[in-house]
Amino acid sequence: MPEIQWHIIEGAAGCAHAREHGLVAVVVDALRASATAAMLLDAGAAEILAVREVTEARAARGEFSDALLYGERGGLPPEGFDFGNSPRTVDAARGRRVIFTTTTGAGRLVDCWGAEAAYMASTVNAAAVVRAAARHEKDVVLIPAGLMSDPGFNAQEDWVAAVVIAMRAGGALGEGAGAFCAWRERIEHEGIESLFQTAPHALKLRRVGLGDDIAFCAQVDITTAVPRAVLRHPLGVILRDGR
Repeated sequence: MPEIQWHIIEGAAGCAHAREHGLVAVVVDALRASATAAMLLDAGAAEILAVREVTEARAARGEFSDALLYGERGGLPPEGFDFGNSPRTVDAARGRRVIFTTTTGAGRLVDCWGAEAAYMASTVNAAAVVRAAARHEKDVVLIPAGLMSDPGFNAQEDWVAAVVIAMRAGGALGEGAGAFCAWRERIEHEGIESLFQTAPHALKLRRVGLGDDIAFCAQVDITTAVPRAVLRHPLGVILRDGR
């Protein structure tokens, strides 16, 4: 059996590569969508409907009146939402359906529909997603999410988290191998939390009073929950725990 290769391809290009080649997609939005989705399922959320737009989230609330709205724009909850996009505010989701929209991560996951499988992951569930992805016996595309509206944005924390996952995998590297080596060296010298704290996106979170989320999201292997897209919905994709 051929060895699984682990590719690291940022943003829309990574989503397209996974779809077009029938590979396993892993969306890595480290600050904060991947961590929040994992912790929602860890807390016992029944399922998560991930959608691109705030308007779609509100429309889905009309269909699922008992659902909780989680999400953000500019780091903060849109008007009328129950909660933001913080992995520290997930307890209310136990036993509930969640509708989830974020600036980038939720949309990237929707873009991965059609791949062999699509997951969300970060450092918080790195080992668990390696196990889940490897079960497909297909190459895996780790997708640092970046910023939907700015392809040139420095998504430092997303690359760090993707490389941590690839380090956990310990397998053959495909596309992105050069970047992997450079980021691994930085991780070994600077540390994961320091690289999260100095990321441009971390500055944005501190500006809106959400700096505590940065250290939380930089933790490694604190949950075995693995959000997996299991059903297409007219407004997005439905995630359940794929551990």
